[in-house]
Amino acid sequence: MSIFPKVALRLEVENYLKEGFTNKEVVLAFGRQEAERKFETLLNHLSHPPSFTTVRVNTHLASVQHVKNLLFDELHKQFNGLTVPILQHPDLQDVLLIPVIGPRKNIAKQQCEAIVGAQCGNAVLRGAHVYVPGIVSASKFMKAGDVVSVYSDIKGKCKKGAKEFDGTKVFLGNGISELSRRGIFNGLPERKGIGIRMTEPVYLSPSFDNVLPSYLFLQNLPSAVVTHVLDPQPGEKILDLCAAPGGKTTHIAALMHDQGEVIALDKLPNKVKKIKQNALLLGLHSIRAFCFDGTKALKLDMVKDTEGEPPFLPESFDRILLDAPCSGLGQRPNMACSWTLKEVTSYQPLQRKLFTVAVKLLRPGGVLVYSTCTITLAENEEQVAWALTAFPCLQLQPQEPHIGGQGMLGAGLSFEQLKQLQRFDPSVVPLQDMDIDSLKEARVEDMIWLANKDCIGFFIAKFVKCKSIQDRVQRK
Repeated sequence: MSIFPKVALRLEVENYLKEGFTNKEVVLAFGRQEAERKFETLLNHLSHPPSFTTVRVNTHLASVQHVKNLLFDELHKQFNGLTVPILQHPDLQDVLLIPVIGPRKNIAKQQCEAIVGAQCGNAVLRGAHVYVPGIVSASKFMKAGDVVSVYSDIKGKCKKGAKEFDGTKVFLGNGISELSRRGIFNGLPERKGIGIRMTEPVYLSPSFDNVLPSYLFLQNLPSAVVTHVLDPQPGEKILDLCAAPGGKTTHIAALMHDQGEVIALDKLPNKVKKIKQNALLLGLHSIRAFCFDGTKALKLDMVKDTEGEPPFLPESFDRILLDAPCSGLGQRPNMACSWTLKEVTSYQPLQRKLFTVAVKLLRPGGVLVYSTCTITLAENEEQVAWALTAFPCLQLQPQEPHIGGQGMLGAGLSFEQLKQLQRFDPSVVPLQDMDIDSLKEARVEDMIWLANKDCIGFFIAKFVKCKSIQDRVQRK
């Protein structure tokens, strides 16, 4: 059941998305009414959190069962003795699933209010406490220790430091203020800690702030699927072309048993620092992270190698992951996106530049996995159709495990090709109300099925490079 409004988009963006989801191929297959219903359902799902919190176990340092036992004790404390099941995913053995309780509709709203930014609000819906930088407004009488109702300013209209706000706001639950209003807005920009500790969130999810940090990595289910689809093997040389913050990079290294070489690139220094921190925290030594623009990662001068640093010689890698920069419209929860149509459509050319570099860096027989966390046809199926035409050396491959649905009609791909793609579309199941009583009665198989379906919007394509591009160039 929907308790939040559907994700608010600029009209031009919503129309653009609707055009993609009601394209000629889709309408011919399902009818316009069904295509439009499915699109509206998707917009409603995007404003709500997924039904499960997903964490990946760092199997390099500990067994899944050991970490599961530790996590069970931790959640028992967090939920004040409430017992919530922790499920091991049958197809992703290093993934644990924790059901999200909610929406809880009987929470009494308080007179004392705090308004948080949209990004902070999204994090709260997935189990986070409210940190001071995320607080935009607080009631003038708010003191430390007060019970406070927390609201999300989903349209970004509230002025920093306001004492009240009557604009569009969405109730997220209640918490206890760690600071007074004055303590929050006293002009100290370096103040960072928890401002409000959530005690009655609308959606009850575990907090993973400093919880088993060397053993667990908080990661959306499809993001964990990607690395299993890549299927890295010990001893291989693997490139993660757009790697920050390092979730998939560290997953690659763990699946390789930390044997081989994982090169991680990102062009922002602070993001590269985060990759290195995560690798260190998880005890992984096969990762080398570089601050480098992935579009320039191909070494054009064949005279001299750069001793393992970017740029790289052609056909240097056994497998490449291109988790491409994208419009991110599959992320949940997301109650509002202020992006213009120009911004949403700006990613396709960049993705193609990165893809071209990836193909040239991949050795013959090597595997390239392309993924995004968005829902647009242009960044997903259209990119696959373009790649198969632009690079005859590539063949689309079946994926294992195949947990998502098939690709979407509209890019001219064949039915067989669409079956080889994975599109995670949360609109395929109704929005769920989950409480403790329903969890006690639920079958494990049904919960796993729901976790697979009701996750973020995501896309995965897997290719193999059948022959060298160099041979083709030489023949010309």
